[in-house]
Amino acid sequence: MTDEEIGELSDDAIAGAWRLWQRVRGHRYSLDDVATAREAVEARPDAQRVIDLGCGIGSVTLMVAYKLRDARVIAIEAQAISHELARRNLARNALTERVRLIHGDLRTVALEERADLITGTPPYFDPKKSSPSTDSQRTYARIEMRGGIEDYVAAGARLLAPGGRLVVCGDARRPDRAMAGAAAAGLDVIAKRDVVPRADKDALFTIWTFALRSDGEPRGEGTGTIAEHPPIVARTADGARTEDAHALRRFFDQPVNEDEAPSPRARARRAR
Repeated sequence: MTDEEIGELSDDAIAGAWRLWQRVRGHRYSLDDVATAREAVEARPDAQRVIDLGCGIGSVTLMVAYKLRDARVIAIEAQAISHELARRNLARNALTERVRLIHGDLRTVALEERADLITGTPPYFDPKKSSPSTDSQRTYARIEMRGGIEDYVAAGARLLAPGGRLVVCGDARRPDRAMAGAAAAGLDVIAKRDVVPRADKDALFTIWTFALRSDGEPRGEGTGTIAEHPPIVARTADGARTEDAHALRRFFDQPVNEDEAPSPRARARRAR
């Protein structure tokens, strides 16, 4: 794939000194990637085998690999531009020996490996109710063209080792989809955490942690044992980054500006 086909790139920090390229006018990593990556690392900090489903440009793959230095990782991505950028981002951070990148559909890729930790940040816009972008990469990152959270949960269940954890985010308005997907795949819900973009807004997405039902005593829906972690609130009502947002940056060794001014756009919205 040529540079012309990919388009203009920005060069951005991701974790510590590690950096990634992402398209200026395409899919870019965001809060769901960072929050899901941290949740995953905390769920299995001892993981030796990791799989990232639908890895996109490699943002979650990079963050998890940065924190879990002894882990071997498999990253799967079907969209051509995102796969090419993931390939470049792994190479520039000297990860090609430790991370195996597969160009394929997570729903059909056949793997013999089983993972201690599996991650996924699926799209969650309904293709029947959403207009696709003129940009293919953006379309596949936002709209469920290759399935939604149920498909990620089903794929994760097939690839999860006993004692492993599957950490996936999904639309906060539709917890039923995550619960139904888990039940159909033979998984228990271990924990959930809502993520709120701004203090005066509702939760945007929920991060779910699943385990194989055969791991031990029954857990999850109906047992009252789902751990409901405190929500992450990314910004104040005025648009300033919160301590939650700073904690995410510190976790991945990114600088924090404690004196950052609130967002001018957010202030203008509240003034209207």
